[in-house]
Amino acid sequence: MSKKKIKILDSKSGYNLAADIYDQKEKYLNSFEQGKIFELLGEIKNKEVLDIGAGTGRLTNILAQKGAKVTALDVSRKMLEVLHRKNLLIKIIIGDAENLLFKDKSFDLVVSTFLIIHLKDLTKYFNEVYRILKNDGLFLLTNINQKGSPKVDTRGGSIKIESYYHRPEEVRKVLTETAFNIEKEVFVKEKNNWINQILFVSK
Repeated sequence: MSKKKIKILDSKSGYNLAADIYDQKEKYLNSFEQGKIFELLGEIKNKEVLDIGAGTGRLTNILAQKGAKVTALDVSRKMLEVLHRKNLLIKIIIGDAENLLFKDKSFDLVVSTFLIIHLKDLTKYFNEVYRILKNDGLFLLTNINQKGSPKVDTRGGSIKIESYYHRPEEVRKVLTETAFNIEKEVFVKEKNNWINQILFVSK
């Protein structure tokens, strides 16, 4: 008997299906960052922060606990519904990372983790982030070393979500071409292989 092929879905469809059990992956997702995110961010109290690809709020809730004024954006309505049940005070917006419906210079800080692997062309996204950041605004993003579409569990079985591999030098190049300044770059490694590139850049 042939093995059943796992269906590959777009981000919206895939994460809508995975939303109700997605939090079970939190410990695994955190292992890609090893606590580096908030070390890099420093003091964020009272800052206007946008978490793009917020999902069920893995980072969003911590940003809010640290005193930031947080807006959570995700393409998946179901993921944001889970986040909203956890924290009614966080503003949630269903939206497209490549077409951000915010005014120019709206945010002090933009955060996006586990997001760019789902974007084929980074230029449009980085231009949008640059546009909505205030002058001297900051942008923190991560780039997972993942060459295949990730398998994601749902109550109806496993699926895969469409994704793209970005080399670290490619990400740096597109950021600088967008006019960002790279402030810090950290690689999280496992057995001498990088598993996550974390970049902290300024406008």
